[in-house]
Amino acid sequence: MSILVNKDTRVLVQGLTGNTGTFHTEQALAYHGTKMVGGIHPKKGGTIWTGAGGDELPIFASVAEGKEATGANASVVYVPPAGAAGAIIEAIEAEIPLIVCITEGIPVSDMVKVKARLDRSSSRLIGPNCPGVLTPDECKIGIMPGNIFKKGSVGVVSRSGTLTYEAVYQTTVEGLGQTTAVGIGGDPVKGTEFIDVLEMFLADDATESIIMIGEIGGSAEEDAAQFIKDEAKKGRAKPMAGFIAGRTAPPGRTMGHAGAVISGGKGGAEDKIAAMEAAGIKVSPSPARLGKTLVEAIKG
Repeated sequence: MSILVNKDTRVLVQGLTGNTGTFHTEQALAYHGTKMVGGIHPKKGGTIWTGAGGDELPIFASVAEGKEATGANASVVYVPPAGAAGAIIEAIEAEIPLIVCITEGIPVSDMVKVKARLDRSSSRLIGPNCPGVLTPDECKIGIMPGNIFKKGSVGVVSRSGTLTYEAVYQTTVEGLGQTTAVGIGGDPVKGTEFIDVLEMFLADDATESIIMIGEIGGSAEEDAAQFIKDEAKKGRAKPMAGFIAGRTAPPGRTMGHAGAVISGGKGGAEDKIAAMEAAGIKVSPSPARLGKTLVEAIKG
């Protein structure tokens, strides 16, 4: 059973009528027929969206209306930063089980309010500022390039969008393929953390090995390493490879993502690498060797 998304996932698009929403919805529809079932726009309810390939989707005035009409169980948010938090909250209030927010640049203060609302709900949020989630040959939500994926046995979880693609491409080249790839995003306040996804991968029989890609800033990687260590003691372990981006970053400088900043002597790459190695995760010396490092981890 694929985690998070599969061929039965029915997706609403919040922000479908914009250029970004249109482009990536067309890409998703072209990817093994991902079930995109409608768009949301408060002023365009009742109209029809037509893609470049001739696909048509109904536009609804609200997420609740769209969910009721289509049976949607996921939504993807391509709304600009100023309105993105409101769009996520609307999806939470409509009780959408899975919400994926691609939008970059949402104010942290807005995300703090989203997080508080999320914690009182049954919804799961992936992102914001993330590439989304993709289960090969079944469902693509977000901006990941489907052509590099191959159905297989590796679970990929990453804070970095670009390095997600690197891990996917390399596991495809190594002939391993993927079960699901999840980009959790690099913002300081987000919906889903490493541990949430690692828990799913450990519980998923189809996922035989895992790649985890972190970066400087925060303590999520150390927390994840401790989780893996604790689970291994209970007999729940799978071969794992990892990588930490930002090894050469100077303290106090934001590198790429808003959450990738070392402050107060914490969040440095070496601490994260040490924690991962102590948990039995084989850390790759460079992004270009992720696939080969995982093969080494599998061979033990």
